[in-house]
Amino acid sequence: MESYVEALRERILGERLLAVKLSSPFLLRTAEPPLREAEGRLVQEVRRLGKRVVLGLEGELFLAVHLMIAGRLHWVEAGGKKPGRTGSLLATFEFPRGTLLLTEAGTKRRAALHLVRGEGALAALDRGGLEPLDAGEATFAAVLTRENHTLKRALTDPRLFSGIGNAYSDEILHRARLSPVKLTSRLSAEEVHRLHEATRAVLGDWLARLRGERRGGFPEKVTAFREEFAVHGRYRLPCPDCGAPVQRIVHAENETNYCPRCQTGGQILSDRSLARLLKEDWPRTLDELENKPGFGSKAAAGQAGSRSDVAQRDR
Repeated sequence: MESYVEALRERILGERLLAVKLSSPFLLRTAEPPLREAEGRLVQEVRRLGKRVVLGLEGELFLAVHLMIAGRLHWVEAGGKKPGRTGSLLATFEFPRGTLLLTEAGTKRRAALHLVRGEGALAALDRGGLEPLDAGEATFAAVLTRENHTLKRALTDPRLFSGIGNAYSDEILHRARLSPVKLTSRLSAEEVHRLHEATRAVLGDWLARLRGERRGGFPEKVTAFREEFAVHGRYRLPCPDCGAPVQRIVHAENETNYCPRCQTGGQILSDRSLARLLKEDWPRTLDELENKPGFGSKAAAGQAGSRSDVAQRDR
C-alpha cells in the first residue's frame, strides 16, 4: 500500500481527475455523493488508511480504494499501452498525465470503492488499528494485549494493528521466534519486546526494499509472495535460519506459515484439514515429521502445497 501511495503522489498529486469509469457496478459501495461529483476535481492528497488507498479531492471528497486480496493498481502513461493480462478490469481513473487502472484477479469480486464527503465520513472507514511503525513499545504492548487472541490473529486484526496483513505477520513472528498460536495473554515482557522489535524491523526492511525496487517507477509486481521471505509461502521448503521444513496451518483462504524449530520448540501445529485426513498418522513433533517418508524431503518441495500454491493464488 505504501508503494502505491508513494507512486501515485508522484503522478497525480495536484492533477485533475478527469473521469472515473466503472467496469463493474459492484465495485462502488456508496451512492451519496454520486460518483460523477469526483470528476473534474484536483487531487490534493494521496494517503493510506489501513489497507485503503485514499485520494483526497478538492471540496472534501475522498475516493477510498480497498484492494482486498487480489486487487491491483496499474498506471498507464498518456498515450501508452495498457498492460497485458492483469486480471479483470474494474475501473479506470483518468488524469492528464495518464490513467490509473484497478483490476482484480480471479472470479470473486471483493475490491471496494467508496466516495465519501468529509473527514468524518472517511474516518468511519478506518478500522482504528495502530500504525506499528509509529508506535513505541508501551503503546504496542497495550494494544497487543488489549484482547486475548493468538499472535497471528492479533497482528492481522485491523482493529488492533493497521496494514500488517497475512504475509508480513508470518515474517514478523518468525523474526521474533514466536509461535503463531501463542496467546497474547501469555506473553512475557521479553517476548513482547522481541515482537515489537521484529515488527519494526520486518516492516521497515521491506518498505526500504520495495522503495529501492520501484526506483521511481510504478509498482506492477505486487504480490503477497516474495522469494526472499523466510517462511510465508514456503511450505515444506527449508527455513533459511535452521533448515527445518516450513509448516503451515490452513484456515479458509488464508494460511499461516512457520518454522517448527525456530518458533514452536519442535512442535507441529495441528492443521484441521490434514489432521482429519491423516488421523493417528498426523506428526506432532519435528522429529516425527522428518522420519515420515516424503515429509520435509527435497521431493516434497515440488509437491502440492509448495510455494507454487501461493504464487498461483496471487496471480
